[in-house]
Amino acid sequence: APSATNPLYEAFGLYDAASPADVDAFCSCLDAPPHAREAIRRYAEKTHEMIVDIAAKLASSLGLDCSFQDWPCQFRINRYNYTPDTVGKTGVQIHTDSGFLTVLQEDDCVGGLDVADPVTGEFSPVEPLYGTFLVNLGDVATAWSNGTLHNVRHRVRCVAGMPRISIAIFLLAPSDDMVRAPEAFVSAELPRRFRDFSYEDYRRLRQSTSEHAGEGLARLVA
Repeated sequence: APSATNPLYEAFGLYDAASPADVDAFCSCLDAPPHAREAIRRYAEKTHEMIVDIAAKLASSLGLDCSFQDWPCQFRINRYNYTPDTVGKTGVQIHTDSGFLTVLQEDDCVGGLDVADPVTGEFSPVEPLYGTFLVNLGDVATAWSNGTLHNVRHRVRCVAGMPRISIAIFLLAPSDDMVRAPEAFVSAELPRRFRDFSYEDYRRLRQSTSEHAGEGLARLVA
């Protein structure tokens, strides 16, 4: 539901989008008619295939042969309740995604997503491009890769007085819930930066400390 921090934003979704049983239960909660169930089922199935493939290709580019098929994958539909009076206000606060990898289908009509330069911290707009998905790395990617990969600070602003819809699918963390950098990322020159941690514990840490922009990783330094 909307919150004091993000009053213009609301969302709903399911965990785990890779589980047909969870997808079916999600549709039942919505009392979705058959044609909507089929659309949701196919969308969850195809986007899960896509995000697993992207993660595998990313790992391969780093010299690792990894399968992400069993990693939990969350599906979320976001709505930004914009009106002409909210133009210029915050849609979602500055944050990083807590998981490994995000694939986002943006609203083709309404922009507002900004990403931060990792060096200067300055934000630049990401204009929606019809027919494309946006790929984003989260905190787990930084820890899992021992700092080789970098999470992305981003925010959403209201740039138009009309509702904005986006759909995100998140590849969260290893199937056993424990985040640990593979030995291939650790060496004498690059010692292990983060201690092993549970993704669920880290998610709760972010919530309890309100450290939503990657600051929580500093608490996990080895």
